[in-house]
Amino acid sequence: MSDSLVADAFRQIRERLDSDPGLVARGRFVNATVIIAVGSDEWRLRIVDGRITELDAGPFVMPSFTFRISAPRDEWLRFWQPLPPPGSHDLFALLKRRVLRFEGELQPLMANLFYFKFLLAAPRAAGSVA
Repeated sequence: MSDSLVADAFRQIRERLDSDPGLVARGRFVNATVIIAVGSDEWRLRIVDGRITELDAGPFVMPSFTFRISAPRDEWLRFWQPLPPPGSHDLFALLKRRVLRFEGELQPLMANLFYFKFLLAAPRAAGSVA
């Protein structure tokens, strides 16, 4: 079961997207099922035309997904801080440090990179994570 900090982060991701027409417009061509692994916890986001239509907490048995992003829980909590430390401020900084991993069909991620960067950084604006 996910703890409340991680659940709050995913709630904030959805709320931020719902309240940001510019971000929805940026992702208007995104149609993907994304698994975000926070340590051993998994969250599935089904995105249709840039909107999160489903947000489910795992565990999942043999999940189908377009791509998966995984990192340890403490790395996500640092990433979601209002002012993350160097090396934790960006998905590719986490990747460079080898604490984040991408799997699956990465074309939708790379083609819409800013959308996913802004979407996953949404809990920073609330300032209540970590």
